[in-house]
Amino acid sequence: MERINKILGTLYGQAIGDAMGMPSELWPVEKIRQHFNGPITDFLDGPKNNDVAINYQRGEFTDDTGQALAILDSLIETNWQPDQANLVKYIMAWADSADAWENNILGPSSKAALLAIKNGKDSTPITATALTNGAGMRIAPIGSLFKPDQLNELVQTVYQITKVTHSSDVAIGGACMIAGAVTAAVADYSWDEIIEYALSANELGYKLGSSTWAAKSYSRLKLGLEFAQEFKNEPDKFSNSIYNVIGTGTMISESIPASVAIAYYTRDVKKCALMCANLGGDTDTIGAMSTAICGAKNGFDSIDPNWIKTIDAQNPQYDLKNYANKILNSKII
Repeated sequence: MERINKILGTLYGQAIGDAMGMPSELWPVEKIRQHFNGPITDFLDGPKNNDVAINYQRGEFTDDTGQALAILDSLIETNWQPDQANLVKYIMAWADSADAWENNILGPSSKAALLAIKNGKDSTPITATALTNGAGMRIAPIGSLFKPDQLNELVQTVYQITKVTHSSDVAIGGACMIAGAVTAAVADYSWDEIIEYALSANELGYKLGSSTWAAKSYSRLKLGLEFAQEFKNEPDKFSNSIYNVIGTGTMISESIPASVAIAYYTRDVKKCALMCANLGGDTDTIGAMSTAICGAKNGFDSIDPNWIKTIDAQNPQYDLKNYANKILNSKII
């Protein structure tokens, strides 16, 4: 499969998982079922009683993909070499354009770190203890810049990007897990090989961050994979196990292993996006990370053309195909 197909699959996978999971964001699974009269099966407007999703309409993606594209904009400008000040400039510009400060769109760690920078303060005490998943939600496209034999370069790039707002061990490791899964998926590794590569990236990244007490994404992913085997043909039981045991909240140690386990289980953009949207918890972020991995593995051509049209129509300020071409011609590989 052509590399551009895989890169497009990553970008559209991220956008689809994000937009599909937006209406149910941060709701428990019981409330999702009650509000939507059953499972979510397609893109929906953000409900008026969802404090975050109220800001979005059907098919619009959220801060997860918005920040991912802001990071790409910065890297394009700096010839793909992460520059802290430039990254901050582009993420701040995105936040301003999305009214993220007023609309409760930014995650807690990112908001606190960016506000500190905005006010001329040292953000290190915030980033060093950041345990929420902003580091992973926006990193999937970075994985498509590298080939598997560039593991060290991948991890260093993820580290340089991530530490702007998150510099804890679990944050760097978790971001590397997502990016690593995408790298291996774009290279068309088998699903088991994707997991092994993601775990290797996670271990290397973890060593670069500030020490925390947070649960290890590595161990939780291993447990998630056990559920994938135990409930191989029982998706509801698998989903419930992820929700009840691994966790689907905003913590890195919950949502990142949950997302990789779900990608491994579903192995398909549509199945993945819908499972994440109905999961409960941080549905848009888990959807963005998980579905990006499936898109990277199966490619753009595997995605429902109607879903592609919806993403393009509802997010006209972004040209995902242009981003894909920029990545393809990045000179990194």
